[in-house]
Amino acid sequence: MVTGGAAAAAVAIVPRHVLGGAGFVAPSEKITLAYIGCGTQGLREMMDLLPMPEVQIVAVCDPVKDSHDYLDWSRDGLRAQIAGALGKPDWRRGAPGVAGGRNVAKEIIEIAYGSKKDSGQFKGCTTYEDFRELLEKEKDVNAVKIMTPDHSHATIAIAAMKKGKHVLMHKPLANRLHEARLVVETARQTKVATHFLPASDGARVRTIKAWIDGGAIGALREIHNWSNRPVWPQYPVIPRDTPPIPEGFDWKLWLGPSQDRPYHPHYTHTVFRGWYEFGGGALADMGHYSLWPVFQLFELDAPTVVESRPSHVIGLDGQVPCKIQNDYSFPAACTVRFRFAARGSRPALDLFWYDGSIKPPRPDELESQHEDLPAEGLMFVGDSGRIIADFLGDNPRIIPEKKRQEFQAAKGGAEKAAEAGMPGQSRRQAASSWVAAFKGGEPTYGDFLLAGPISDAFNLGAISLRMGGARLVFDSGAGKITNRPEANKYLRREYRPGWELA
Repeated sequence: MVTGGAAAAAVAIVPRHVLGGAGFVAPSEKITLAYIGCGTQGLREMMDLLPMPEVQIVAVCDPVKDSHDYLDWSRDGLRAQIAGALGKPDWRRGAPGVAGGRNVAKEIIEIAYGSKKDSGQFKGCTTYEDFRELLEKEKDVNAVKIMTPDHSHATIAIAAMKKGKHVLMHKPLANRLHEARLVVETARQTKVATHFLPASDGARVRTIKAWIDGGAIGALREIHNWSNRPVWPQYPVIPRDTPPIPEGFDWKLWLGPSQDRPYHPHYTHTVFRGWYEFGGGALADMGHYSLWPVFQLFELDAPTVVESRPSHVIGLDGQVPCKIQNDYSFPAACTVRFRFAARGSRPALDLFWYDGSIKPPRPDELESQHEDLPAEGLMFVGDSGRIIADFLGDNPRIIPEKKRQEFQAAKGGAEKAAEAGMPGQSRRQAASSWVAAFKGGEPTYGDFLLAGPISDAFNLGAISLRMGGARLVFDSGAGKITNRPEANKYLRREYRPGWELA
């Protein structure tokens, strides 16, 4: 086991990969990083790391070698973004589709780092198909960034932490409650530095919290958060055809801990989010961004009760319409209600999540002003008023207007000065936080040790949806659902042999 001191000291090892030139950072000060997951979002976020003098990507890993069959939010947007960052406008122009894979990542890295050398050449990035081989061979890697589909997050993160590597990881920690708890416990035991990428410093929501603490809306009773996601297909049926596995794609490695099933593109790039086995739905995809500071600032523990209302799909059985019974893919739209016990001076409260363009009922205060709720948003409901904000907590305002004026007058104008909300950290500022932590500094606001309650909540929400909207009573201490024993099987994964997490 690697202790905190040993993990921090690992950064002082002079790596074999050394860059010079403008912005040079001594080798002993660099964080050598392995990048695991080279799909569209992985490549997009790689653009932020390549200019950083404190970080050098020395290895990349993905089960896909080099492909143009990825899905993205526009036909040429990602390619153009990468080409602009590299200063090569024609990079992969005219390709047959959206690029991704480990060789694409290697190509980008070598172009970017080569541009900083007098020779214009750089050949210091190693590719791996299997993350286990990477972790075994890359002895001088200090940290890993995990950008794979959700179902492999816990497996890779735990393996990396046990090797003494610091970990950056995208949402969620895991798409099973038991796995997420193992990730947190492994971080606690190994004492490596960790950072959860969708976490924020809470600046936006801190303004709202201050207003509530100041009595702006009375005692807080409810929080509502709504999103227009999903913006990807969430297939209502399991595919029955069996297309060939694309060349250069190790399907078994992509499945990782999941049990065997035939390959189908409906499971993989981007659309993995819509399957209970591989993703976390819109809640895990977007809720970590908006609700991370809510969980932290309002000190929310694991929920005591979770219930949901999923939409359904009607198919045909011959000439008879029938509801498709579905426990394998997330619904096109849903609401989820999380109940939290009182804590300290905060009373018990309910948190509501909505997706698929469902929103809360329009408040009477907006009705009288002939306003509607925005497409995405955040709302705090108290005994005597409400606060409405953008999805991440930006631009908060107290309603009704009379209540806002009264609060502003009582606070001597202080509320007005803060009305626009405080800006959150930029990506560069966020990177400075985890870079410092990885060099032995203080833990970040996205430390894995803070992620337990939100991970419990979102994974319980998925179970409720999977069970058609079941009401689940949760005993956090025991880690069990007490009122529906049959639901407990969904707290864990059914592992492919050899991939078990204990």
